[in-house]
This record gives sequence, structure tokens and C-alpha cells, in this order.
Amino acid sequence: MSFTTEQHPGVCAEPPAQTQGFVFNHSMLRVKDPAVSLDFYSRVMGLRVLRKLDFPEMQFSLYFLAHLPAVNDAPLDAGERTAWTFSQRGILELTHNWGTEADPLFKYHDGNAQPQGFGHICFSVPDLDAAVAWFDQHQVTYVKRPDQGKMKDVAFIKDPDGYWIEIVEPARLKALGI
Repeated sequence: MSFTTEQHPGVCAEPPAQTQGFVFNHSMLRVKDPAVSLDFYSRVMGLRVLRKLDFPEMQFSLYFLAHLPAVNDAPLDAGERTAWTFSQRGILELTHNWGTEADPLFKYHDGNAQPQGFGHICFSVPDLDAAVAWFDQHQVTYVKRPDQGKMKDVAFIKDPDGYWIEIVEPARLKALGI
């Protein structure tokens, strides 16, 4: 028998048949300056831009990013790639409301300052020590290094808008929460 779910109060033991085929596709972060955020997420975090969608009448743009293997099945046709993008898992959507980049006082709430709400996104890495060295090389801002605090082997960094990014090496987390 294969794993289906842990049981806790409120957990539905069997997913409803109507949810068959549902895919968690993406999470969205609003960004002040897309050039700065795209540089961070593509150069430092290794994501690729799958698709950019502009909405001039509402004055915003969406950028969909993900890790892509060297050999992938992403369509070259823009329309087909849009549909393909919305069928994938683990996508980061960056939303840019036009004009925010020109306002030196503009800042989004990071979700961790009071009142707290949104917390963080997470990247798993094959080697936490190598990732920390990479982040240090690129002068990334840390919330917490892996050797700090009570929860060891977990790092938190900030993106250009101050959003927290958890960095984990899965093999180091086998005893987490036990």
C-alpha cells in the first residue's frame, strides 16, 4: 500500500473524486522592480522565466518562473507555452504593478513583520553548505544561517523585496520535528 496522508484533526482521509487531477501550480509574490527580482531569481536561485504576460489595461505584468531541466518539453509557441506553464508544479509567479519601481518609498509587506501573515517560500538544495557559500558570494541577506537558532540545518534568506526564502537540504531533515 502506498502513502496517502498523515491523519490529524481536520484531515480528509480520502480526497474527493472531484479533485482528481488538481495540481498545485504556483504561488505569487508581488515585486517592486521586476529587473531586480528577475536577476535575483534567475542568477542567484537558478529559475528560468517560462512566460511573461502583460495586462496594459490593468497596468501589471506576470512573470512565471521555475527550474527547468536542460532537456524539457516546454513548447516554443507562446500560447502553447502559456497553457503548458499553467499545467506544471512548483512555479513562482512574480507580479509587477507598473510604476512601483519608480517610487523610492514603495515597499511590500513581507508577511513576517506585524501583523504576520504570509511566511516564506522554500527551495530545497542538494548541498546546504555549498548553497550558503553561493549566497555569501552573492551577498544575499540572511534572516538565519543554518548554524543559528534552535532549528539547525535550515537557512532563511531574503529576496530583493524582503520576502523570506527557506533553504533546506532534504537529507539533513530526516529527524526534523521528531
